[in-house]
Amino acid sequence: MSIFFSCKSEETKPAKDFTSDEIAINQSIQEWDKAWGNKDLEAAIKHYSDKTDWTNAFGARVQSKDDLKKLLTTIFAMDFVMTGENNYGKNEITFLNDSIASVRSKNIRTNQEWPDGSKMDDRHINHLRIYQKMDGKWLITDHMISQAWPKGQE
Repeated sequence: MSIFFSCKSEETKPAKDFTSDEIAINQSIQEWDKAWGNKDLEAAIKHYSDKTDWTNAFGARVQSKDDLKKLLTTIFAMDFVMTGENNYGKNEITFLNDSIASVRSKNIRTNQEWPDGSKMDDRHINHLRIYQKMDGKWLITDHMISQAWPKGQE
């Protein structure tokens, strides 16, 4: 009596290489940061989709690229907002599928000033962005910014 066992191996699909997508997303975040520093409104909104949901650390929320442009016009007019230096860590990019990615970024903002010109304590600013690949371009559909003061300075 002979017994035969057969194991049918499942063909595994090779993991997609997201290297070029990561480069594009990281580049868009670098361009965004530079645009903020230069108060360049068009460059700051360049990588957002027309229908975007954006919330800043102070709770201001807009849900379109046009409304974001209006809000940033107001924000960029406040000189104290642009003082200081950004110190970003590495972006944490997670691809949920071939066309959607979540990105977490942390920035330690130093040397920023209050409206009266006094120096703020360093702030830890977190960004959560959702990117969607549309017509071959990665665009931000959701962006939430939060901030926290270092422990003991809340």
